[in-house]
Amino acid sequence: MAKTHTSKIEMTVELDENRVPENLFWTAQDGGVANEEAKAMMLSVWDQKKQETLRIDLWTKDMPVDEMKLFFHQTLVTMSDTYLRATQDEKMTATMKDFCDYFAEKLELVKK
Repeated sequence: MAKTHTSKIEMTVELDENRVPENLFWTAQDGGVANEEAKAMMLSVWDQKKQETLRIDLWTKDMPVDEMKLFFHQTLVTMSDTYLRATQDEKMTATMKDFCDYFAEKLELVKK
């Protein structure tokens, strides 16, 4: 039997007195990341029994809105890439990419 390996990813969230995130840090030792600061995170987990997605979306109170817009756009783009790898559905991936382009245009994230 092959030996298995366990990999751990850790998130640390520092909260203010109102439980609003002030600082986010993450560690992924297998990826060479040790206590790196982040300003926002999105985590989705699939619950097979309930057939639903569980989510944690956090951002620090000093996350700039213009950076949040970029974060969302880049997340949408990478989600469409992941969707293609997971499903091989090129037609829907192209539709998702079209939306990402539209999203970026409307938020004026790309220069014309």
